[in-house]
Amino acid sequence: MLSRPKPGESEADLIHFQNQFLAARASPAVKIVKKADKRKGEEGSTDAERPPLQDSKDVVMLDDFPDVLPALTPGPPKKSKSASVHFEDEDPEERLESHDRHITAVFSKIIERDTSAVEVTMPVPTGDPFPRTFHRSEIKSEVKVGSGRKSIFAQKMAARRAAEKEATAPSAAECVQVRSAPRDALDPEGSTEEAPRPGNRDDKADDFFTTQRPCIITGEGLGSQKSEQEAQAIHKENLEKLQSMSQEEILQEQEKLLAQLDPSLVAFLKSRRGVNAGQKNELKKEQNRPEEFVESLTVPQHGVGASLSIQESDLEESVRKEENMKMEMTDDDLPVKPKKEWIHMDNVEFEKLEWMKDLPSPRQKKTKKGMQARFSLKGDLIPADADLPTHLGLHHHGEEAERAGYSLQELFHLSRSQVIQQRTLALQVLGRIVQKARAGEFASSLKGSILRLLLDAGFLFLLRFSLDDAVDNVMAASVGALRALLVSLDDEKYLDWTFSWYQGMAAFPFVPNNEEEEEEEEEELTGTEKSQNKKLKDENKPDPDVARYDVVKGLLKTRIQHRLRYILEVVRPVPTVVLDILHILTHIARHSSEACSQLLDCPRLIDTIVREFIPTQWDPHVAEPGCLLTSLHGVACSAAMKFIRVLASGGRNATARLLNKFEMKSRLIRFIAEDPQDLLLPKEEAIRLSTEAFRLWAVAAGYGQACDIYRDLYPVLVRILQSLPELLSSCCEKNPVRELSVQRATAVITLLMHVTQTAGCTVELQAKLSSNSSEGSDQIPPPPVAWNQVSGLQPFIETGLKKILQEISQTETWQTLQPLTTTYMIYLGVYYRACSQQPSVNPIDCLEELERLTSEVLQPLLSQPAIHSMWDLLRPCSALCNPLSCSPGPESVLSIISLSCTGGKPPLNLVGSKSPFPFLTALLFLINSITHIHKGLISKYSSVLSFGGLKDYLHQSWQTGPPSVTPSSAWMLRHEYHLQYFVLALAKRMVGTCPDYRQHASLHHCVALALLSRLLPGSEHLAYEVLLDLAFNPEFLPEGKTGGPEAADFSDILHLGTSAKLAQPGSAAAASSKPTRGALLKESYQNLPVIRSCYLSHFVHLQPALVHSQASYEGRNYLIQSMLLPEVKGPILPSDWPFFPLISLYNKVTNAETRGAVLNSLPLDLVNTVTWNLQWVLLLETWRAKTLQSIPTAAKLARLMCVFLTGGDLFLEAPIHCYTAALLSIYCQPKALDSLNLDAPLPGLASFHDLYISLLEQFEGVSFGDPLFGVFVLLPLQKRFNVHLRLSVFGEHTSILRALGVPLHQFPVPLERYTSPPEDNLNLLRLYFRTLVTGALRHTWCPVLYVVAVAHVNSFIFSQDSTTQEADAARKSMLRKTWLLVDETLKKHLLYYRLLNAESPLGFDLYEQLPPMRLKYLQTVIQKENKENTPVLVS
Repeated sequence: MLSRPKPGESEADLIHFQNQFLAARASPAVKIVKKADKRKGEEGSTDAERPPLQDSKDVVMLDDFPDVLPALTPGPPKKSKSASVHFEDEDPEERLESHDRHITAVFSKIIERDTSAVEVTMPVPTGDPFPRTFHRSEIKSEVKVGSGRKSIFAQKMAARRAAEKEATAPSAAECVQVRSAPRDALDPEGSTEEAPRPGNRDDKADDFFTTQRPCIITGEGLGSQKSEQEAQAIHKENLEKLQSMSQEEILQEQEKLLAQLDPSLVAFLKSRRGVNAGQKNELKKEQNRPEEFVESLTVPQHGVGASLSIQESDLEESVRKEENMKMEMTDDDLPVKPKKEWIHMDNVEFEKLEWMKDLPSPRQKKTKKGMQARFSLKGDLIPADADLPTHLGLHHHGEEAERAGYSLQELFHLSRSQVIQQRTLALQVLGRIVQKARAGEFASSLKGSILRLLLDAGFLFLLRFSLDDAVDNVMAASVGALRALLVSLDDEKYLDWTFSWYQGMAAFPFVPNNEEEEEEEEEELTGTEKSQNKKLKDENKPDPDVARYDVVKGLLKTRIQHRLRYILEVVRPVPTVVLDILHILTHIARHSSEACSQLLDCPRLIDTIVREFIPTQWDPHVAEPGCLLTSLHGVACSAAMKFIRVLASGGRNATARLLNKFEMKSRLIRFIAEDPQDLLLPKEEAIRLSTEAFRLWAVAAGYGQACDIYRDLYPVLVRILQSLPELLSSCCEKNPVRELSVQRATAVITLLMHVTQTAGCTVELQAKLSSNSSEGSDQIPPPPVAWNQVSGLQPFIETGLKKILQEISQTETWQTLQPLTTTYMIYLGVYYRACSQQPSVNPIDCLEELERLTSEVLQPLLSQPAIHSMWDLLRPCSALCNPLSCSPGPESVLSIISLSCTGGKPPLNLVGSKSPFPFLTALLFLINSITHIHKGLISKYSSVLSFGGLKDYLHQSWQTGPPSVTPSSAWMLRHEYHLQYFVLALAKRMVGTCPDYRQHASLHHCVALALLSRLLPGSEHLAYEVLLDLAFNPEFLPEGKTGGPEAADFSDILHLGTSAKLAQPGSAAAASSKPTRGALLKESYQNLPVIRSCYLSHFVHLQPALVHSQASYEGRNYLIQSMLLPEVKGPILPSDWPFFPLISLYNKVTNAETRGAVLNSLPLDLVNTVTWNLQWVLLLETWRAKTLQSIPTAAKLARLMCVFLTGGDLFLEAPIHCYTAALLSIYCQPKALDSLNLDAPLPGLASFHDLYISLLEQFEGVSFGDPLFGVFVLLPLQKRFNVHLRLSVFGEHTSILRALGVPLHQFPVPLERYTSPPEDNLNLLRLYFRTLVTGALRHTWCPVLYVVAVAHVNSFIFSQDSTTQEADAARKSMLRKTWLLVDETLKKHLLYYRLLNAESPLGFDLYEQLPPMRLKYLQTVIQKENKENTPVLVS
């Protein structure tokens, strides 16, 4: 075995090893095999068979190489790391073959360069032993280096070539002679076309620049030795062509070229010509030209050069406008002057040093387009013309380098940087921008919405990706930006402020109303099926699609709760990040019950929060003043307690899990039993923590839970109640601690209120349990608190209320203590309602207590001047009367719910500091509770409804249009509707007991009707009560008793309020006496009880929601499932709810017919239902017309059309026919007709055209020529409505023209609305004429449309207005055909029609003879038709 060479062995040793190898005749490790060429045959083919190459050049050929190189792209696929694993028995040759990349990627045919024309010169002998060395300075003197970098050898060769060409180049004197010659004497080689201009000379080291050489084309790409000669020939040909052209032709050709060429190509050619624009003095030393000669070259007086310079200057101006007229750079612009001695600074490239010069002063572009917004590091918008110093760090080398600040695009780019500091800074700045944008700071400065722009650009997922970053700073910055995007601390502040209002614990979920996502196919699904179907769809959707409609749902789909848990548990960030995470989780918990469930199901999330941020003991040094917390872990935090409270609001099951599984009950005892002053926390934080603990307990008590600890903490609660009057003395001066103490006190009273409600249900649950014990079904156990355990709280509450009411005249004190007073009154109302239902309480004692409370507290309170001023503040603070007070913010986006409280609400706002709504709502609730129990005290509170401020507010509120229901308005409107409901409930009790009340009945009835169409989901109980006791109560319609029907008849007789007669069409049924409108109103008024039953039965689909709502408003806590109200997608009842029974029946009949069922007979209740519906609408249209103003007239007519589309000949029933005709006469009054708009989209109707087609088909089938039905068919055919409606009658449904026999005297619409303005649709005019000529339309069959068709055809055939050629030919042809008609009557009507006349039997007047102008025109048209035989017209 031969050994391998070792280090240190010489060449002789290697030769020795070679001899040994050859002597041993061993086989070599590598064998060279020559493979056969598959294209040329077997191995026997030799090189002799190859064809000889041209010029007999030496060629190095590699066998088996293709002539065309294989494509190298796309590259080989990437292999996994396992591909690099090899085995011992693997053949190295096979391994090399498997990894072999084709050698043609490296080698190809190697062809010898042609050197036949190259001179061979012998080296010049020198006396030196070695070749002489060259110094850099010597090379510089020999040749000028071009703009490109060249080696020393290349510079030397360039100098040699320049020296060789000096002999053939013209001398300087000749050049001067050529350039000074006149234009006519110039030959092509001396044309001024190539005369260089300042800054446009191309000085390369290897070119001797004269006008004889081209500036752009060099010929290097031709690949031959004659490339320069070819380029020179092309150049001479161009010069000759230019010489033969005039200046105008040159300019035209130049414009064509500039228009055809790409601007970037033009800029490239200009740059080639002006590479060394700033170097005027860089002429080669070999030329030895004087400076004056150079100047003469730059200023040509005549010729093409001058014209080209003008054109190029124009082009340069257009280019420089886009570049803001950048000035050329010189040495003076650089802060550091380059020196020639510096290495590689022989040719100064100013474009590369441009970043060193001073920035130009920023100036705003004079353009219509807005400039790109730039922001400072604090998130402030920097004005476009702001000149900020560079040391602030706001300038960079990107676009618009002279402007300070960063654009959103640049911040996005930085947020994905590899540099940690850049990522962190970008996320922090984006978070500040979002926060300021939500505050509305950019609303007046920027176009569009920043939040919407950021979300569309993927900002949400940028934050989500950054949240997964391993760097703590990036993670913290992304958490802060996400909190700024989702959470509004002001929204949370106002939600906490309203927590202790009446029903303030319940809140709407933060679920966006995504109507675009819902499909029409789901209309028939139940609520449960819809939610399940929607859940499945969301699971199958990608995260961005879900986040587009709902950001919180999209974040939950990315499992953000797991990442936040990891940050809290493992990363353990600084306190600021912890608080931001808790705020984010709180916002997510407000989203929905499903979001709360996902948070509860997240492993170790709630455990971590409870263990780390709601501990029972912590370091006492936290409470020391000036102590700086470095970590919030292990310290009790109010934000964590609030998150648990909001989580508990998601449902009773969530609350049970929190209390039992996560041991929140023991922590409640810990933080409630100890006074905030004794908690080892800063004072304000301790009060907040105690407040949130009471609120959490109140939420649990709202479900009837956690009441077992009431007995243990009873002494603590009594001690707190006893200390509450002390707040009076401390509230003289306003400070944050006092406000927090008042909020804590209101939370305590709210807790006691829910405990009292729960205790009031104990007897009821015990009775149910004992009565149903034998059945063995699951029963709700009674709560562990009895009435006798809460009855002792009332004296403390009443005492505190009396003391505070004594300070009502002190504005500052009262404003601070008003929230506490509100909760006192709500508690007393709840207490007395529950007390009256307890069998252990003596009813007499309860009534006496109510009388004492009325005489000692409430009646003196109502006489206070401060209360009078509160009623006057209702209208200024109302959200209904001031819609802008609850409008969405400037940066509101649909996918993120916001209450638009950022920046705070003004004092005169429904939730402002001076708002009277919470206190007056609580006062009215207490008064209603008292009058509900003690009927004898109703008259004592009659003065409440007489306050001028209240009446003014109610009158203004119901007359305003329907409010816009948005997340920012729904939560405020809900509290305002509570006040209106209690006013109406009090009015309902007074209507039968107070004789002076009747003057307010109409006002309160209007308010009740408006409230019905406005109440939001969750208030179904209030809607039910209003329907039951107020809307259909005859006492609230005093017109029925005081001559209202008679006044309607008198109005019809005298035609008051209308210029047209209120005609009522007849019936196709048996003739009967038509009742007057007064008789119909009287009958409707008497049927109000059955009308009420009809409507209540049609709202039965709201029964499940009604049960939940009743449990909340009636205080049955054991039935409440969640503190989250239903999603807000609009009011409970639609705005057209008076037509609801009719619409419901129409939908049932339509659905039955769609499934193939035929309704041959109509049940009696169907006729009664439609009759009662029409009676109620007639009452409202006559006596409460303004309450229906929100429903368009077209929508009302569409609803009435359902009478004809429901149940075949239902409209022929006598009562239905009478009431429909009465309503039609109202809708045909001039004001109603003026407001009729069938082209606008109608609520609840996809297409009016489709509805009208259905009406036509129904008329064809079952109308029996009924005039009333006919009027409904004719109404949409007025001239101002869509022409397609008229085309459908005269084109597709001409058969109805024979049955549409509405007499002219019964038609309630003026015919002028059909004939004016003249018809201009040529197709419709042809249809008019065809139906008249063919006899399909006759005066005896359809008088109304006959008049309309005759009027339009007459106007058309005699029109001489300029129009299209087609229309002119059509009207002349129609006129000739009219003249040739056989039917003399129709011919006379068409030719002699004059004007409409309602008194005429025909409906129009005729000319006795044609006016001269018409006669002349007729003769002209007829004569043109038949010149030989002209008929004589005898008039």
